[in-house]
Amino acid sequence: MNPFRKAVEDGDHAAVVDLLAEDVVFTSPVVFKPYAGKAITSAILGAVASVFEDFRYVREIADPDGRDVALVFEARVGDRTLQGVDLLRFDADGRVADLTVMVRPLSAAQALQAAMAARFEAVEREASGAS
Repeated sequence: MNPFRKAVEDGDHAAVVDLLAEDVVFTSPVVFKPYAGKAITSAILGAVASVFEDFRYVREIADPDGRDVALVFEARVGDRTLQGVDLLRFDADGRVADLTVMVRPLSAAQALQAAMAARFEAVEREASGAS
């Protein structure tokens, strides 16, 4: 099992963060511009964990060397059920260098965007180290 998947499924946010490269790039399913850096990515993933309900990975697809991995998941945001995929690219040290998330359907993506927008000020404070 992929270590990122295991950390997420175990609910171990510290292990997820440990797997992120310092210069990780996170591409959101609902925001045009990617986010760069471990601090903001960690804060976003923490907030997403509180937004998603009944989250579960249902499939793992990896290239032979394991550096590119697709983790297919299902979850709910409020009353919207969604399907999604985490596309991960690992660097030579085994850290997540690139994380792109895609979700469907549109109504679920919109629910996710609204839920994250309500939390984003706190996400930015956490990422900057402010209380």
